[in-house]
Order: sequence, then structure tokens, then C-alpha cells
Amino acid sequence: MPLIETRYRIVFGACLTQFTVIGLLFAFGLFFKPLQEEFGWSRTLLSSASSLSFFMMGVLAILGGRMNDRFGPRLVLTFTGIAYATGFLLLSQITAPWQMFAIFGIFMGLGLGTHDVVTLSTIARWFENRRGIMSGVVKTGTALGQITIPPLAAALLLTYGWRQALIVLGLAALVLLLIAALSMDRPPDLLRAAPGTRAGSGSGGHSFPEARVTRLFWTLCAIQFLFFPSMMSVPMHLAIHGTDLGMTTARAATLLSVLGAASIAGRLTVGTLSDRIGGRRAFLMCFSILLASLIALTGVRAHGLLFAVVAVYGFSHGGLFTVVSPIVAEYFGMRAHGAIFGTILFFGTIGGAVGPIIVGWIFDTTGSYRLAFAMLATLAAIGLALVLTLPRKTVAPRVAA
Repeated sequence: MPLIETRYRIVFGACLTQFTVIGLLFAFGLFFKPLQEEFGWSRTLLSSASSLSFFMMGVLAILGGRMNDRFGPRLVLTFTGIAYATGFLLLSQITAPWQMFAIFGIFMGLGLGTHDVVTLSTIARWFENRRGIMSGVVKTGTALGQITIPPLAAALLLTYGWRQALIVLGLAALVLLLIAALSMDRPPDLLRAAPGTRAGSGSGGHSFPEARVTRLFWTLCAIQFLFFPSMMSVPMHLAIHGTDLGMTTARAATLLSVLGAASIAGRLTVGTLSDRIGGRRAFLMCFSILLASLIALTGVRAHGLLFAVVAVYGFSHGGLFTVVSPIVAEYFGMRAHGAIFGTILFFGTIGGAVGPIIVGWIFDTTGSYRLAFAMLATLAAIGLALVLTLPRKTVAPRVAA
């Protein structure tokens, strides 16, 4: 197969992985009320289960990045894709909280642990000179999943009930994730050594031990920790927040679709800009928009205005998920991109795991999400301050020995 065709097959597989894994994850928020009605479980409990999968996502991202560096994406994504689909099938049979926690901690965690680090690290290797824009293109798969899957899940939920809906979603995930995994492959050596690639592509750059002793590495870890609570909490609680404000389930699901549509613009815009103006400036733009939207969410109650604020938030949501992989390559090169990116992602998922639990607890305690959104805005403000400390110029990567 010609090299250019292979490259875009890789893009298709990466997009389809993002579409399926994240679309299904954010659709889970629609199942909160049916589970509450049947079992009497609190939102804190339901949020804690999904948060456990976020935490395991981070733990397994470190391993997934290393496995991708060593074995390539096809084998890794096949195994974790089957596990993720199996999780939804098992979730349809739960009767007790411990079962839900086991499923989210093991099966969902495996799928989440590789969907980002494996796909984006692979894209960074295939597209050395266009890492930003191609990362943005791949992350549009996430946005399309957010647009498409929650409304479908809502329709299944209303038509068949929550157990049957989860079975259908699990079977669909199995088919889609296997197709995606078989579309993926690692780049040939000739691509890594292609003339005209910039410094740090291919095998050049910092090793993981070299990267982890730098202040820059730990700053990126802290930044990831600070914005990930918003990335996980807002989509997870957005649909049920809409129903709390008087929306129907179907209309509340469209909030997630608006978020996804706006994030497409964010992913493509920020991906393009990060190639042109560098990751630091792209980060600054994303954090500024995120902070403004979270502040707005603390006071918005009108349905039309809420849709507008969600659209603004969605732009920053998409951009922040796009910029991290390219900025890791920009600062540290590609020698150990999977391991470095996976570790930074781990610190993000600590915040992403804790965030939804705290948001759920605040709601259960106060009956409102206002203080929760204020907390997320405070974290975003601290993250913005840390982004200002990042180097203005690309750090010259070391050459592998």
C-alpha cells in the first residue's frame, strides 16, 4: 500500500478509536437517573465509579505508552478494545455497586488507558511535520463521538431500557474498536529517517529518565492535573445538569452534541495554530477560554444561554485535548514520546478521577452545581498561571545515542 494511503488509514483508525471510546464514556452520564431510580445510588457513587476508570486510565496510560513504543498500536488497541466493549456488556448485568466499580476499574480503565496515548503517539510518529493539525484531526473523532453517540444512547435508553441499551452499545463498541485496531500500525524506519523532518522526529529527543528530571516535565504534569478535572467533570455531569434545569432527556443529550461540535472547531483550530505559533501560545488560548466558560457556567440557568456557554467551553475542551501530544514532541522529541506523554496523562487522570467525585459530592450536599463549577474555574486559573511559566521557545531535543 502506498505510504500516503497507509498514513490516512492510520488516521482513520485513530479517529474511530477516539469516536467510540469517548463517545460511549460521555453517554454514561445519561444512565445516572435510571440507575438512581432502580437502585437509589447517589451521584457521588456513580461519579466515583467513572472516576475510578479515569484513574486507571492514567495508571495504564504509562504502561500503554511503553507498550506502544515497543510493540506498536495494533496489538495494544486490539486487546484494550475488546476489554472496553466487554465492560459495557457486563455493565448491563450489574445489581450491586461493587460490580460497577470492578467493571469501570478493570475493563473501562483498559480501554481508556490506551485510546489517547497510543493513537496520538502513533500519529506524532507518522506526521512529524504536521503533528499539531493531525492530532487535531484525530481528536475530531472524540467530538464526533460526543455528537453522535449520546443521542443514540438516549434513544436506546428510552426505547429499550438501560440494560438492553448497554448491550447494544457494547456490541457496537466491539465491532468498531476491532476495525479501528486493525487499521493501525507503527511507521516504517524509512519514514523516521525521511529527509526534511525536523529535529526531534523519529528516534531523536530525550529519553524518559532525562525528561523526568526536568522542571518542564513536572510543570506539564501539573498543568495536566489542573485542567483534567474540568475535561472529565463537565461532560459527565452536563446532561443531568440540563435535566435539573428543566430540560427533557433528549434535549439535555444535545448539550453533549453541542459540546462535541464546538470541540471540533477547537481541535482543528488549536492543532493548526500549535504547528504555527507553538504549544505554549496555543495552551494560553485554550486555558483563557476554559476559565471564562467555567465562570459563566456558575451563573447560567436559561437554556439558550447554557447552550452558548457550552459551545464556548467545547472549543477549549477540544483544544486542550489536542495540544498536549504535540507540545510533548516539541519540548522532548520522539525518542520516548509514548512514555513521557503517558506519564503526563497519568497526572491528568488523577485530577480527572477526583474531579467528578467532588462535583457529585458538592451537588449531593448543596443541591446545585454552582460551587462545583467555581472550583473547576479556580483550578483552571492556577493552570493558566503555570502555562505562563513554560519556555517560549522549543527546547532543543537531545539525539539518541
